[in-house]
Amino acid sequence: MPESAEEVYARVLAETGPDGRLPTPPVSEWDTFPWAAQGDAIMTRPLAPPAAEQPRRGIDGVDCLACSPDGAAGTIWRDEAWRVKHLPERGGLPITLILETVEHFDYTDLDDRQAAELGQLTVRLARIVESLPHIGRCHVSRWGDGAEHCHVWFFGRTAGLGSTRGSFAIAWDEFLPAGPEDVWRADLAAIAHKLATHGGEALVH
Repeated sequence: MPESAEEVYARVLAETGPDGRLPTPPVSEWDTFPWAAQGDAIMTRPLAPPAAEQPRRGIDGVDCLACSPDGAAGTIWRDEAWRVKHLPERGGLPITLILETVEHFDYTDLDDRQAAELGQLTVRLARIVESLPHIGRCHVSRWGDGAEHCHVWFFGRTAGLGSTRGSFAIAWDEFLPAGPEDVWRADLAAIAHKLATHGGEALVH
């Protein structure tokens, strides 16, 4: 059975103690993390001076992780042009997925047909994730600063767990301990099979 907000809250308290504070995740060490602790206060970090854009991974398909032999690992659904996959490690949110092209394209390289397919798949996948009874909302994000290969993120948050609402849901995905693996796998299978009713193939059971 999926975890309710109350069950997630109780599990986190059991792992952290009565103050409910979780360990600081590695995201706080990223160059792009905008805050730093100064005593008991949280301060913004100084804005770094202008610099050349950092190269992304997989430019023109060279050394692209998504195009490598292991690039399809975690795929739960695919058709001829697109695939949906989960990350190697579970996060703190119930669902984190990536929709990406099978072939190497940058997001802005998509032609009108591919862009239309992306739009349909994005809405379809968000609807399916939000149809799960324990999911309050599915957030959709495209970043593209790390890798060139076209990919879009989907984050499904627990219904009723107010702290994870809004844009900080992604941070909570780093903070919260992962939930039960059997629930996660059942969610992945449900999503894949619902996607497959519109075409393509579910690769998990």
